[in-house]
Amino acid sequence: MKTWNDYKEHVKSVDPKGQKDIEEIESIAPIVGALIEQRKAMGISQRELASLCGIPQSSVARIESYKTTPNLDTLLKIMRPLGLTLSVSSKK
Repeated sequence: MKTWNDYKEHVKSVDPKGQKDIEEIESIAPIVGALIEQRKAMGISQRELASLCGIPQSSVARIESYKTTPNLDTLLKIMRPLGLTLSVSSKK
């Protein structure tokens, strides 16, 4: 396998759980990426963000490192102090 995409496609083809995990990460990556980008642009630490949200700093760290997928309530708690909103659109 020459690229990351080749590896992902291989895992998806041979491992149903791996396929599910990769697809979940790929679907949440743009959202988590926006959270990280905004937090850094605002110049606040994970600890400061966690305090603003009322959640543990370790939860922010796990979300930002893709070790856990946040539920909607947690996601909204994090987005509010960052001035972000969530929008939904249909797949094309």
